[in-house]
Amino acid sequence: MKSGAIFDMDGLMFDTERLYQETWREIAAEMGIVLPIEFTKEISGSNGELLNRIVRTYYHTDHPEELFERCVKEVEQKLTHAVPIKPGLFELLDYLKSNGVKLAVASSSYMHVIESNLRTSKTESYFDAVVSGQKLGRGKPFPDIFLYAAEQIHMDPGDCYVFEDSINGVLAGLAAGCETIMVPDYVEPNEQIRSSSAHICSSLLEAKTQIEKGIF
Repeated sequence: MKSGAIFDMDGLMFDTERLYQETWREIAAEMGIVLPIEFTKEISGSNGELLNRIVRTYYHTDHPEELFERCVKEVEQKLTHAVPIKPGLFELLDYLKSNGVKLAVASSSYMHVIESNLRTSKTESYFDAVVSGQKLGRGKPFPDIFLYAAEQIHMDPGDCYVFEDSINGVLAGLAAGCETIMVPDYVEPNEQIRSSSAHICSSLLEAKTQIEKGIF
């Protein structure tokens, strides 16, 4: 078993990816834009300049930051009512924590959003470090966020699991040299992911079982 574990938040821990995708499409509809499925694949797990480039392309705007800010605020409002937790999350966190694994959250969201979701879901006490990709220069699929998260829990990246749901996130975990586990949400693994060293699990509970068995 690895000594560290780094969790993406949106789509992996919480079903917030559904809210983001729903909100992106609501904004697009207001603008008379029909988003293709490629948008969902590209935007999932992205942040920084990559996210701006995607929004600029699909929304035909010179101000992608403003649309992103709007999307975040609308999702935040939806999350004030409840944070939808993915099945198996508490079981996996309890198992890792009871085995002395250091835990970190590494999310593309703003820090105040991450902290709010952790508080509302009552998961904040599990984590030894919380990292927002918004403070880093490069977003996923670059490995920066996972390298920084591993540093924050004083672990070598090669001794950490990364739990992700997006293709960009999985590529970032692999590039960081972490043992990367994909639990797909909106986007299924493509051929690049399937032919990589990443592990693909249908749920967080399956990931827990595989770790318990020593498969990874």
